[in-house]
Amino acid sequence: RNTRVEWGDHDSVAQSPTFATVADNTVVKSLTFVNTYNFPNKGKVNRNPRIPTVAALINGDKCAFYSVGFSGVQDTLWDADGRHFFHLCAVDFIFGNGQSIYKKCVINVLGATLKPGVAGYITAQGRTNPYDASGFVFTDNLVHGTGKAFLGRPWRSYARLTFAEIGYYGSGSNTGRRVSWVKKLSGFSVQSMINLDFITSGGWVQALPISV
Repeated sequence: RNTRVEWGDHDSVAQSPTFATVADNTVVKSLTFVNTYNFPNKGKVNRNPRIPTVAALINGDKCAFYSVGFSGVQDTLWDADGRHFFHLCAVDFIFGNGQSIYKKCVINVLGATLKPGVAGYITAQGRTNPYDASGFVFTDNLVHGTGKAFLGRPWRSYARLTFAEIGYYGSGSNTGRRVSWVKKLSGFSVQSMINLDFITSGGWVQALPISV
């Protein structure tokens, strides 16, 4: 991800993306898209207002991203619509109505860049009806960063996002202080989501020229 594509201005959320694609079958590899308008680049103070500034808008079907970085402060990756696969990517905030799998990615929380006392959110999924197949699935990812952040918030009436503890280990794996109503996913439910079948029909991910 040594090649960076940057844009540093803002109008509306729809007009601010550094990169946008509405085409189906888009494949991107080894690039970083940055919206620098209010991004604290290399530790420098950025005094522009903390408003949504999109680094990438993905609005096509069957789109794949490999070793791609998305950098911004709020509404960084607009995973808008369609089936998408992100592998070995890095991003901080994800929103939209995509039907996507994020596999072995780095989620970098930038909560410390927000106003004092304000927590960030990693996701805001926007499913609009109970029959909509869209949703975000995260598997084998690393979440780190600064400040406080929630895993997700609903953006639309039927938002769907899954973070589940499966085969967990390390200091965060102690379940002794979990709430009594925590739910455990069945093996069938887990496989139905982390399996590529959640986004593939006809094997389009497997047919790409990059091994997963």
